[in-house]
Amino acid sequence: MLSNNEQLGAFIVPTGVGAAVGGYAGDASVWARKFSQLARLIVNPNVVNAGGFSGINEKMLYVEGRSLDSFFKGEISLVPGSANKIGVVFDRAIPQDVLNIHINTINAVKTVYGIDVIGYEVTQAPVGVEFLLNRVSAGSVRNIETLIEASKKLLAAGADAIALVCLFEDPESVNPDYAQGCGVDPVGGVEAIVSHYVSRELRVPCAHSPAFRDFTISPALVDAKSASEYITPTFLPCVLLGLDKAPKLVSPLNPPLQGGQNSVISINHLDFLIMPYDSLGSTPVFEAVKRGITVYAVRENTTALNVTAESLGLADKIIEVQSYQECFQLCKTSARL
Repeated sequence: MLSNNEQLGAFIVPTGVGAAVGGYAGDASVWARKFSQLARLIVNPNVVNAGGFSGINEKMLYVEGRSLDSFFKGEISLVPGSANKIGVVFDRAIPQDVLNIHINTINAVKTVYGIDVIGYEVTQAPVGVEFLLNRVSAGSVRNIETLIEASKKLLAAGADAIALVCLFEDPESVNPDYAQGCGVDPVGGVEAIVSHYVSRELRVPCAHSPAFRDFTISPALVDAKSASEYITPTFLPCVLLGLDKAPKLVSPLNPPLQGGQNSVISINHLDFLIMPYDSLGSTPVFEAVKRGITVYAVRENTTALNVTAESLGLADKIIEVQSYQECFQLCKTSARL
């Protein structure tokens, strides 16, 4: 619990595993926003990113997956804040017309929301992103170091957070059912590889937005869970809105940046963790169990994985609930005690 007696929770939906809730385009946002009524809530970008929209709000802490692992291990703490200075890294492979659309997007988000994007850098070499779908989303990056070079220039210019935009080939042929709310997001896995690497190397808030050569908007009807990605030529707005609210990442041994000791959030403050039912084989789950933090596994949110509390031998350590609504009621009751 935080110093003001507010609960602290974490609401995580892993990327690229075909989660029934949160595996598409911001479709876990409704539940995350509801849980944020009960507690300050740590979310990973996959939970709230929704193309031209975002489910982020003032009660949420937007933390990329690699940094989440470090937080749960106690290696870093979080300093909440807002109005981060954001730098944007663009892949050299992005065609000029696509780049122009993204620059217009940056200017639109700055104008409407007042978000402080200090500038952008184009990588010295094409990043070379390739994605692979084999039950779960994965992929490879041929020249990932070029992202670090560009990111360092933006950090030197004063950026607090980095948005990454790499060119992707059209993923529709890999999973044509994604538009109908079925299967796995083809690009989610390699997006996580990109953001994890930059986060690990630079210890800075970051998130990724894919760019595509074809920026036309199809009039075909799609499933509501995927719809937000089919009505915009760029997914950059949600990343900028999230990074604006991202907490700073600091060593637990460092003094607080501002606001006194109470402004620094560590794993010791966490009250609960909410995960899909069968994707429990991760650092946040293992660390939460080890530390005696309540872990909820939500049965209505199934994935392409089959890593349950029972399969891990943790059935007595993890609370299984049928739905997010049931989980919400349990957390609400706990908050009153």
